[in-house]
Amino acid sequence: MTETARRPAPSFTAATLRPADEPTFYFIGVTTGSSSIQRVFPAWAHELGLDARLQGIDLPLHAAADDYRRVVDFIAQDELSLGGLVTTHKIDLFRAARDRFDVIDELAQLMGETSCISKRGGRLISHAKDPISSGRALDAFVPAGHWARTGADVVSMGAGGSTLAISWYLSRPERGADRPRRIVITNRSQPRLEHAASVTARFATDTPFDFVLAPDARDNDEVIAAAPPGSLVVNATGLGKDAPGSPVTDAASWPQGGLAWDLNYRGDLVFLDQARRQPGLAVEDGWTYFLHGWTAVIAEVFDVELPSAGPDFETLSRLAQEAR
Repeated sequence: MTETARRPAPSFTAATLRPADEPTFYFIGVTTGSSSIQRVFPAWAHELGLDARLQGIDLPLHAAADDYRRVVDFIAQDELSLGGLVTTHKIDLFRAARDRFDVIDELAQLMGETSCISKRGGRLISHAKDPISSGRALDAFVPAGHWARTGADVVSMGAGGSTLAISWYLSRPERGADRPRRIVITNRSQPRLEHAASVTARFATDTPFDFVLAPDARDNDEVIAAAPPGSLVVNATGLGKDAPGSPVTDAASWPQGGLAWDLNYRGDLVFLDQARRQPGLAVEDGWTYFLHGWTAVIAEVFDVELPSAGPDFETLSRLAQEAR
């Protein structure tokens, strides 16, 4: 290993944050400059009449708690900072800075995460929008009645906020029989699994959950191989975008007639390539999830109504594709 490879990611400092000189909407992530939203947001802002620019804030994975607090305090105190979308850091930011928020919405409390920061009447608000946006994305590609017909499982690799949001949406009792037989959550580290177990224990559901420590991709292979036909396999690890690679190996045995969902839409997308080589597997990338995630947060931060379907949503989708 070279000296450069051993060097840690640059430390985030307070100097990274500078007072906004125009209305500014923030994107808090890891590699925000590579995201399509840098090109999509100006097109959407023009279409929607939003007077604001987008600014990325990059933090290393599992950044220091003080860094998350600095970001939240900056948005709270800076007059022209309107709010922001949080990706990758949703759980860590909430844990570090929950006391900085004046209001924490019900889903943010339940999920233990912040995916959206907004300001209303001088109050700073923490929202969890992923349970809604992930549900909209799921409904766009999972056939209606799929779970009732197949009795299949969900295997979600990565115990972060996206997996928790997907699990909440699919396990809701109001779905009746159209719920997975079981939801299996895997993760490379035990603490995140314990957090996921504590959150899902608060869900008002009788859907069974299993939690599997999977420090190696071959561990995930074993979990996937045990999933019944029709099961949904989700890459919610960030591998393929925030870091290279895939949570499974090329030797993975996928569920017959199943579905594969990579929450990434950019990066090396190894998981997507692996899934697309499997016959009879329905494969979805993270683009629709990206659209719903951003439109839900923009609606909240700018206090506007945005469609989640229909001609107006298709217009936003078309503009995003053109900008992408």
